[in-house]
Amino acid sequence: MEYYLGIDAGGTHTRARLVTADGVVLGTGEGGPGNTRIGLPQALDAVQHAWQEAMAEAGLDETHLASVRAGLGIAGLNRRGVLPGLQEHQFPFRSIAFASDAAIANLGAHNGGDGAIVIVGTGSIGFARVGEEITTIGGYGFPVSDEGSGADLGLRAIRQSLWARDGRIPHSPMTDAVLDYFHGSAGEIVDWTARATPADYASFAPMVMDRASDGDPVAEPIVQAAARRLDRLIRVLLDRGAPSCCLMGGVAARMRDWLAASIRERLSEPLGDALDGAVLLARRRAAEKETL
Repeated sequence: MEYYLGIDAGGTHTRARLVTADGVVLGTGEGGPGNTRIGLPQALDAVQHAWQEAMAEAGLDETHLASVRAGLGIAGLNRRGVLPGLQEHQFPFRSIAFASDAAIANLGAHNGGDGAIVIVGTGSIGFARVGEEITTIGGYGFPVSDEGSGADLGLRAIRQSLWARDGRIPHSPMTDAVLDYFHGSAGEIVDWTARATPADYASFAPMVMDRASDGDPVAEPIVQAAARRLDRLIRVLLDRGAPSCCLMGGVAARMRDWLAASIRERLSEPLGDALDGAVLLARRRAAEKETL
């Protein structure tokens, strides 16, 4: 038999899905963060853990690896040295194709057709494919990019909580909750920021969204501003010719209602997820090799 393995290595965790040639799911697996900003060796460890777990769940062992065609979408593919590092790595599969995590998400969302996506999770990025033209917007990494993301919401909530502590703005239930988490200590916040990851900042996003929905005077403007930044990102992708856009990622569902009505009208539901896209990537690579 021939098997297809899709791998999605993102900023928070890594997922893998093993399917038959007919698309029947045989096994799934998970690993830790796979964004290459943590280092390519660490990302590859997460990738390996995920696909090994998927193989084990499927009841397959090392003797089956020569029948596996893989597609790997990985966050931070554009970082210097990452693609050559992946190409040099000795993967045990019959074939493997590489793409960014945004590219496989777009493939899955539109089943390989034209369209755009905006991923809003720990980070954020816009991606569109129209014919042979590919457009990528943002995705440069936190904190210089990732506008409207979970990490961005958390950063702004912590910053404004410090402003409230200073007396620069009035306190609110949200700022009180953030300060309580750090025992009211500015020093504890500063120490935390020295080692905090984007995922650590993003852990505050659900609370910020909850408070914003309750009308919190500090949280609500934070979420409104995040939505405006995402509005602009989506508009640019649509202006580039994308027929529609899918909003994806862990923060997407809750952020959707905050977007402008004219933007929500242009959004479509994804046909599949990033792992579907990674499997499609693997199939396309296999087809290319067969025509060589």
